[in-house]
Amino acid sequence: MPAKILIIGASGQIGTELSLKLREIHGNDAIIASDIREGSEELMASGPFEIANAMDYEQIAGLVEKHQIQEVYLMAAMLSATGEKAPMKAWALNMDSLFHVLNLAKDEKIKKVFWPSSIAVFGPSTPKENTPQTTVMEPTTVYGISKQTGERWCSYYHGKYGVDVRSIRYPGIISYKTLPGGGTTDYAVEIFHEAIKQGEYTSFLNASTSLPMMFMEDAIKATVAIMNAPSEALKIRSSYNLAAMSFTPAILAEEIKKHIPAFKISYDPDFRQDIADSWPSKIDDRAAREDWGWSNDFDIAALTEAMLSGVKTQLVK
Repeated sequence: MPAKILIIGASGQIGTELSLKLREIHGNDAIIASDIREGSEELMASGPFEIANAMDYEQIAGLVEKHQIQEVYLMAAMLSATGEKAPMKAWALNMDSLFHVLNLAKDEKIKKVFWPSSIAVFGPSTPKENTPQTTVMEPTTVYGISKQTGERWCSYYHGKYGVDVRSIRYPGIISYKTLPGGGTTDYAVEIFHEAIKQGEYTSFLNASTSLPMMFMEDAIKATVAIMNAPSEALKIRSSYNLAAMSFTPAILAEEIKKHIPAFKISYDPDFRQDIADSWPSKIDDRAAREDWGWSNDFDIAALTEAMLSGVKTQLVK
């Protein structure tokens, strides 16, 4: 029998596609998807799904026992832009859910944990270019503060209790399959939908804001790869830097114009601009490449082609 895997937050942007990929790899019945709400039609039809609140320890522990879970991917979180509107709620969700899973691992109820961190752990005092793996981290959002704190707890639980917890710092994730959930990099998804539907887009970040980005397929590839890596290969138990490409809204717009010449972009920065200004523009991820063989498949040209094709297909459905 394959190991049973629980995905918490399976209905979200990354959780949906991760659940489907893991079902493809391990078999549908081996992957128990869960969230506080039902997910996409494809997710619900492809295998077991449980309604569960990530903040409720008894519910999560009950699922672990019911399904004899050995690995947990904790994808539930309140993201940067949404979190600024409800700071205490974001802190509670992001931290309580992590403690529940770490404690289940500490008590040997599960064997392995994946928990995603983010470039939001960095702040305005962090070097913006080629941001090192280990550097100054003074996040300015509740999302970033919770992720930075979570990194320290992951490292602590590994060192103190031997918990096999693995983590990567996601950059902005771009996908056409599932809508984003309130992040500062969401413009890079919205722009493709508006380019096709309206032929124009108003960006909530200014033209020159460069941020690290990644196509969803690469994010899933990295997540699967770090969980498959031998434990002894992982030298970092807080979270690994992860990178693929960096670009600005203006650069992305120019790439889109190669496919849609009449496309126009305008700029009307909002509160998310201050968040973006506190984040790095380019990430140094040599540790991930050296320790567990990370490599990305998509650059901005391949990303743009895949997104335009994917969004067109989605709109036809």
